[in-house]
Amino acid sequence: LTAAVVLSTIGSVGMWSVVVALPAIQAEFGVDRAAASMPYTLTMLGFAAGGVVMGRLADRFGITVPIIVSTLALGAGYIAVGNAATLWQVAIAHGLLIGFGCSATFGPLMADISHWFTRRRGIAVAIAAAGNYLAGTIWPPVVQHFIASDGWRATYIGIGLFCLATMLPL
Repeated sequence: LTAAVVLSTIGSVGMWSVVVALPAIQAEFGVDRAAASMPYTLTMLGFAAGGVVMGRLADRFGITVPIIVSTLALGAGYIAVGNAATLWQVAIAHGLLIGFGCSATFGPLMADISHWFTRRRGIAVAIAAAGNYLAGTIWPPVVQHFIASDGWRATYIGIGLFCLATMLPL
């Protein structure tokens, strides 16, 4: 259960980082707020599609395979965004890699936790689901701090490396 909360907290960075980086991305690419919001929109679409795909993978192979795919997608996505030359590259990496990657750390992980508990299953799922909300408490100020001190590109690359370093060993 602890590992599920940790994975959910780390993996849910994809849902929280882009909204914090939005003003910096908007300024760098010189676009209006609507255009700068495209990465978040594609992240949520990737999250939705990824939930279906990762759920099927979890049903077939267990949660380990989707978590490994998720970790690799998050790491690659954040590193790709940190090196993106255009807003479209940022948006596509958010949708195909980051949104898709963070999807395994919510729905499929909650479904897997429900198989581990027969007594107090509801509370176990609630605790595991709290990782996503814990991520919403932890990640925005952390991301904001590093964007202010190091820039959004270095912050994104750092998040990608952090995901790879912390999620794969779990």
